Amino acid sequence: MKLFDIDKWNEIISTLKKNKLRTFFTAFGVFWGIFMLIIMLGSGKGLDNGVSQGMGDMATNSMFMWTQQTSIPFKGFPRGRRFNFNNGDTEALLSNISEIEYIAPKLRGWGGNGNNNVIRKDRTAAFTIQGNYPDYNLIDPMNIIKGRYINEIDIENKRKVAVIGQRVYNEMFEPGEEAIGEYLKIQGVFFQVVGIYKSKKNDQQAEREEREISIPLTTLQKTYNYGDIIGHYAITAKKSYSVSEVEEKAKALMRSRHSVSPDDERAIGSFNVENEYKKMVTLFKGINGLIWIVGIGTLLAGIIGVSNIMLIVVKERTKEIGIQRAIGATPSNVISQIITESVFLTTLAGYIGLATGVGILELINWVLIKTGASTDMFNNPEVDFNKAITALTILIICGALAGLIPAKRAVNIKPIDAIRDE
Repeated sequence: MKLFDIDKWNEIISTLKKNKLRTFFTAFGVFWGIFMLIIMLGSGKGLDNGVSQGMGDMATNSMFMWTQQTSIPFKGFPRGRRFNFNNGDTEALLSNISEIEYIAPKLRGWGGNGNNNVIRKDRTAAFTIQGNYPDYNLIDPMNIIKGRYINEIDIENKRKVAVIGQRVYNEMFEPGEEAIGEYLKIQGVFFQVVGIYKSKKNDQQAEREEREISIPLTTLQKTYNYGDIIGHYAITAKKSYSVSEVEEKAKALMRSRHSVSPDDERAIGSFNVENEYKKMVTLFKGINGLIWIVGIGTLLAGIIGVSNIMLIVVKERTKEIGIQRAIGATPSNVISQIITESVFLTTLAGYIGLATGVGILELINWVLIKTGASTDMFNNPEVDFNKAITALTILIICGALAGLIPAKRAVNIKPIDAIRDE
């Protein structure tokens, strides 16, 4: 029997139409199984996207390090002593820890917490002032939409230049006004704007970053009379090394340089992005695994329903199958007929479920964008094309298996017994 035999397909459609309600509920089980699988996969990806976007393009092999109060007396210094990193520490870290790829010392200027610290013409506002190094934009990149970021010459010459966030531009300049080359008065000192950036993160994080002004760290130290103080470090490890190794070595070196006890774990604080990223990856792998288990379980329930219905169909068509066998239909013809019906029903229902699931996810994403809803934890729910095809392939295979048992039962019926069956 040919696969594209018109008579064969007319017979299949006629059979399915005979009991429309039964066909509908059988197909609905399959539809619901793949629909729920797609919705759950898309939701899992939405959670993943939300958390990932919260990190922007931050290097996952990075860590941040800052000073805290000592917790152990050492070398005559009391417990509870405060200390600061300095410019010499930067050179020491680069000289002694070869696993470091990028290092960016950072320092925050005072002001900006509700008190206006930036002036331009008749406009005043309060912004966060950050002293940065060029490498910071390689560790936690910003989207430079105009101009440039801080460079090495700015650092060496302590230039009075500034890279401003999008919200700073919006508040200090007219819409469409050229900002590059213009000046902002920051804490009484004029800085020339050389770049404008947008955050790659989302919602509150993006808003906070876009209200910042970055100036060369060396300029900030001089302007704010901070001497050689460093606030904290952002560091990444080379690709062949773990940032955890760098973290331990950097802390040990800083304890030694600042007369802190080697056993004092509290004196230097740190945040290991690599460890947090690994936890996040493991979590979402677990979520995806659970989604596939639950989704395929739901799908199999629908497939079992198809198999049971096909058994009923075979029983109802016992006499018809006997007549077919009697006039020369081979076992393969009968098996092909039953399996084709099963695969057709499951594939059709599965495709509709797949398309509906993808459509619902697109609708949710459209609503999120249109309403401007918070996407801190959920963003752009989507289904990977390969996963969707995999799900549909599994469905088709299961559909064939669902028809196999009824098909075998059909060919085991002796033609003479089938014809006599009432």
